Amino acid sequence: MSSSPIYDQLRADIITAMKARDSAATTALRTADAAIKRAALDANVEIDDALVLATMRKGVKNLSDAREDFAKAGRTDLVAANDAEIALLEKYLPAALSPEKLEAIVGEIIAETGATTKREMGKVIAALKQHPEAASIDFGSASKLIQARLG
Repeated sequence: MSSSPIYDQLRADIITAMKARDSAATTALRTADAAIKRAALDANVEIDDALVLATMRKGVKNLSDAREDFAKAGRTDLVAANDAEIALLEKYLPAALSPEKLEAIVGEIIAETGATTKREMGKVIAALKQHPEAASIDFGSASKLIQARLG
């Protein structure tokens, strides 16, 4: 057993998919499992929920980027496969915050840190990572909001 309930669920879901002979799900989940193990090995850390979530988010982002390329190329078969894989991985991620909630948190953090220029963006991002709802924050969107506010 790992110290990550999310990872334990992923491992159980791989076995379920294998028993159901769902090759697409098995492949996608095994790929995610391998990425998580590789990330833990590279960082020389134990597998925990933070590592699992970060790795899953990265996987979803990579799939979304690839999906756009497939869509531009007119490969609807690959777009559909990517959509299915993204949906499968997103089950393990906490629901993202609403844009309004994210904006409120960003405003709160900017006020707390006293940041006024883009040079202080790192300080704001660091504080945001310590926020209780950090696991649900899309840092790409947060970064754009911070840049707009710090103008």
